[in-house]
Amino acid sequence: MKSLIQKLVETPGPSGFEYAIRDVIHEAIGEHADEIRVDALGSLIARKGTKTEQGLRVMISAHIDEIGLMVTHVDEHGFVRFTNIGGISPLTCYGGRVVFMDGTRGVIGLDGIERDKMPSLTDMFIDVGATSKADCPVKVGDVCGFERPFLDLGKRMVAKSLDDRVAAAVAVEALKRLGSTPHEVHFVFSTQEEVGLRGATTAAYGVDPDVGFAVDVTRSGDTPRSNPKMATALGAGPAIKVRDSSFIADPRLVDWMVQSAQAAGIPYQMEVLEAGGTDGRAIQLTRGGVPAGCVSIACRYIHSPSEMVDSDDVENAVRLLVKLLSEPIRLT
Repeated sequence: MKSLIQKLVETPGPSGFEYAIRDVIHEAIGEHADEIRVDALGSLIARKGTKTEQGLRVMISAHIDEIGLMVTHVDEHGFVRFTNIGGISPLTCYGGRVVFMDGTRGVIGLDGIERDKMPSLTDMFIDVGATSKADCPVKVGDVCGFERPFLDLGKRMVAKSLDDRVAAAVAVEALKRLGSTPHEVHFVFSTQEEVGLRGATTAAYGVDPDVGFAVDVTRSGDTPRSNPKMATALGAGPAIKVRDSSFIADPRLVDWMVQSAQAAGIPYQMEVLEAGGTDGRAIQLTRGGVPAGCVSIACRYIHSPSEMVDSDDVENAVRLLVKLLSEPIRLT
């Protein structure tokens, strides 16, 4: 799956501008889906399977947007001021390289470093090599994402936007591998998650699922002096979410997911995330309410240009998702 993941992470697509990454995913799923459509907010929805007497309408959601920056002002010397799209820390910005949707590249500079003071995004600018406002190739409203090459470290993969392109890759692979299923499964590659779960909210309303699962990354608690402490670690298997700050997973689904992983001999770990949310909330709160869960992949350095995941966790997340979708879902 590494070649697919590399292609996904190296395709730009900040929230609200997911058209390029959506095209890549559409090409990847090809003829493996029974129906493919794009909704009004740009989410790609691929249906597979027909619901039987033992089946349900199931929604799987993995978001395809990434954090990014939007131009707010260009000064007379061609330096570009910006605001954030999604959760971005100044710590991850200074000296970083960015790529705009039209291919323009630049580097993030800083007005000045003051001792013992954390800079803010308003202290920073993007230098695209322009000498004046007139020859600056970007304008107010243009967006960019971080630019970092995919790095293969053997068992570990490093890249920007593994949140949540690695989960999109898991969903793509699960769709391909899913053979017979009693369910009508809707694989949603959702937009604008990083700015408020927007794509999953409208997609869930349109799909109207009986049950749903988000697929996303979660924080890893295995780095030196991890704070806050978490029981997740790279290489320990996909995480079955119990709660995060956006929703509490349906306990019946959590128990069933654990039993399914155990029955298939798939390594897993339990996740309680104190800060952060997923498309699971959007699914859970749609219409009259939907039982929802989440399959997570432990990730180091989330929302930085160099996020890290374990390839075994990715493969086992695919195995778990296919297992869950290949049999009736028990809610008792």
